Amino acid sequence: MKKRLFILILLISIFLPLSIALFFGNVTPRNKPVPKIQPRAKTEVEIKEKTSTEVQLASIIASELEIPWDLAFLPDGRLLFTERPGRVGVIDREGKSSSVATISQVKHIGEGGLLGIAAHPDFNNNKYIYCYYTYSSAGNGTLNRVARFKFESDKLTNEEIIVDAIPGAANHNGGRIKFGLDNFLYITTGDAQNPSLAQNTNSLAGKIIRVTDEGKPAPGNPFNNLVYSYGHRNSQGITWDNNGRLWSTEHGRSGIQSGLDELNLIEKGKNYGWPIIQGDETKEGMVSPVINSGPNDTWAPAGTVFYDDRIFFGGLRGEALFEYKIADKSLSKHFHKEFGRIRAVVLGPDDYFYITTSNSDGRGIPREGDDKIIKINPQKL
Repeated sequence: MKKRLFILILLISIFLPLSIALFFGNVTPRNKPVPKIQPRAKTEVEIKEKTSTEVQLASIIASELEIPWDLAFLPDGRLLFTERPGRVGVIDREGKSSSVATISQVKHIGEGGLLGIAAHPDFNNNKYIYCYYTYSSAGNGTLNRVARFKFESDKLTNEEIIVDAIPGAANHNGGRIKFGLDNFLYITTGDAQNPSLAQNTNSLAGKIIRVTDEGKPAPGNPFNNLVYSYGHRNSQGITWDNNGRLWSTEHGRSGIQSGLDELNLIEKGKNYGWPIIQGDETKEGMVSPVINSGPNDTWAPAGTVFYDDRIFFGGLRGEALFEYKIADKSLSKHFHKEFGRIRAVVLGPDDYFYITTSNSDGRGIPREGDDKIIKINPQKL
């Protein structure tokens, strides 16, 4: 009995101090500071809404670019972008950007250079990417073309010219390209600083043209050539609404007399008036814009996208993201002077807007990190 009692006391004397040490050893003393976890560095730009409540409205996904002109998403979520001097880049799903190609034929002059980019609707099978760019013609002239490439192993190869000899100049080159709901490629062209060409349906200047994926006239084109609509000065944005209607933005007059920028509803074969009518002017056989900026305001409208019964478009000189509500025909603007000159506007597969700035194009004031690609939550607008 005494032996059992001795063993019990011995075990208690051994394990009781050890248990106390283990218990209190996991408690941080009051006079010892608790280590702080450092938050991960943020790249989001937080912008106040009208309610002054801070929300995650916009975030920068790429910076230090040189005049990013257009954007095109691939089916796997990667984002291709053009830079006007002639470069194509890609941003992967983790946000890492890399170079894809430098197109040596590009002539970067004035508003010209490497402009629009689009992925074929059947990209997963054919790997086709389309680019619109300015180049030098014989005698140091300036023209534009649309070329088709293969995008494989993160490189553009096998260039095929599908539309060539689009009139070009230092300014008014158009340049937006998008595949429509009919799977034809729509291409905007400028008047190449020769306004009369916009009224000539045999010229590719000052038009919206519609072609097959090989550059042939799309069946049903109104003039048995590439032309879909005419009388345009310098259209740089096209989009389709939920009723399948085609909308386009267009730059109005420039120089001392600026203003009269346009948002147009495009119909096949119609004449949109330039240079005969502008703004609210009318003429039989010509179509006036749905809205225009008036003679005293300049939007310099560029890329455009349809979203939730509204048309959104970027403003270069207007330095804003404009919003046109189709139902009540009202116009408002977002981010005025926040990001500077806004050019491309596309809707991503995540239902967010992606825009590009053009503050390094010689007509803006570059900000730190310009130029940028910015992601915007349209539900917060």
